[in-house]
Amino acid sequence: HNLNEVAAACIRLLEAPKSTLDELCEHIQGPDYPTEAEIITPREDIRAMYESGNGSIRMRARWEREEGDVIVTALPHQVSGGKVLEQIAAQMQAKKLPMVDDLRDESDHEHPTRLVISPRSNRVNADELMNHLFATTDLERTYRVNMNMIGLDGRPQVKGLLAVLKEWLEFRKSTVTRRLQWRLDKVEQRLHILEGLLIAYLNIDEVIHIIRTEEKPKPVLMKRFSITDTQAESILELKLRHLAKLEEMKIRGEQDELAKERDALSKILNSPTRLKNLIRDEILADAATYGDARRSPIVEREAAQAIDEASLIPTEPMTVVLSEMGWIRAAKGHELDPATLTYKSGDAFLDYARGRSNQQAVFIDSTGRCYSLVAHSLPSARGQGEPLSGRLTPPPGAKFRGVMLATEKERYVLASDAGYGFVCPQTATISRNKAGKTVLSVPKGADVLRPLRVEEAEGLHLAVVTAEGRMLAFPMSELPELNRGKGNKLIGVKAPDKVIGMTLVAVGGVIRLNSGKRHLSCKWSDIENYIGTRAQRGKKLPRGFQQVQSIETVK
Repeated sequence: HNLNEVAAACIRLLEAPKSTLDELCEHIQGPDYPTEAEIITPREDIRAMYESGNGSIRMRARWEREEGDVIVTALPHQVSGGKVLEQIAAQMQAKKLPMVDDLRDESDHEHPTRLVISPRSNRVNADELMNHLFATTDLERTYRVNMNMIGLDGRPQVKGLLAVLKEWLEFRKSTVTRRLQWRLDKVEQRLHILEGLLIAYLNIDEVIHIIRTEEKPKPVLMKRFSITDTQAESILELKLRHLAKLEEMKIRGEQDELAKERDALSKILNSPTRLKNLIRDEILADAATYGDARRSPIVEREAAQAIDEASLIPTEPMTVVLSEMGWIRAAKGHELDPATLTYKSGDAFLDYARGRSNQQAVFIDSTGRCYSLVAHSLPSARGQGEPLSGRLTPPPGAKFRGVMLATEKERYVLASDAGYGFVCPQTATISRNKAGKTVLSVPKGADVLRPLRVEEAEGLHLAVVTAEGRMLAFPMSELPELNRGKGNKLIGVKAPDKVIGMTLVAVGGVIRLNSGKRHLSCKWSDIENYIGTRAQRGKKLPRGFQQVQSIETVK
């Protein structure tokens, strides 16, 4: 704490014993550390700490801008500048701090603390950067407060500020009183001895005669001059050189001084007001000698928040590729053709999604459960990737059926080959759990179709085709948006027929049907022949496409 502030509070309490905690806090603003870092604890929290004796104090480094760089000029108490630079450098190496370009320590005798943080560009928001560093490094620290001390009763106890200062003032009064009383006793003892010495000087010849002739001079001296044992002893211990005439004058002068001191001490000890004034003057003198200005300013600041990890990752274009056996990999850019990649023996391409590296890659399995991983954490497409089962825990026997990569505002069509589906917002598919969560309820014996990203377009239709060659297209407006469930019927199918695929097509678009080596392109004028109402059975495709394997949108 700051000595001047504590001294002022003690004097306030000394002169007005009924002072409240709020009145004392007018003088004691809060702790004061030997560093110029800011104390950012709210004042109401500091007051609560002083009231209960428990709490915490939060300190934050001070910084400023200088020619585009961030300069840290003061660190919290007991924080090492080298440790802070290590913490920031570790984040940079882990690619969690892309907005920082360089670090250096320019501290010297003239500038004891000068840490330089160079942002990557002038567009970096310095306030956001520093808030992130405050939340993730020792540039901001919290100190526990436990005002546990030994009181006047000799026992340790947690005490509030008011109790601490009251007990200290009582202790101080007792200490000063005992000090004064000890001095008064010494003064009176010395005056008593001087009184005996003066008697000896006034009767020096007789005293010398008694000392020379008597076998035991002390009792004779005590009886002859009516002096005490102490006075007689002091006479007998006199040295010959002290018998000079000058010594008598010294004794009388010392007597006068000690008599004045005795009277002054007695007045203070017999007057509570004088004693209080003496204690106050001594406190003020100590504050003037040892006190200094506050070093740790108390500033109201908002709590620091670390920047979301996803926003720290460079937002690069990325393509995520999923294989039939559930192996995953990711490549930078959107130019990659997944069909050109090499796959393990017995494996093949299944699905892919394009997005950004800071987005969540969501995977859906054959049971309708969804799982999510951050796209930038996926293995590189330079190799064959790694199995999702190493990171996720799908139910036994489940197979991954598709991958989604989109922003939170986008939506996907989720459906089963039993002919049921719905539009699902991307936020409803994200799961932080390794075991995922059920989003699509799949009827018994059915499987999950590849999810479709819904892109806003004029006259958007969903085209659904069955294995036996029936196709139905209906407006997307007829399909409900749900967070989870079985969904609504897309097309009427009868066993053993099932939905083999679906695709989204806008007005004027073209789709392609694949049946073995044969391909059928359908322009919008052809698609219009298959437009109907959701849940209808659809119409038969031309001869040669009674066994459809897949459907896709060409444009």
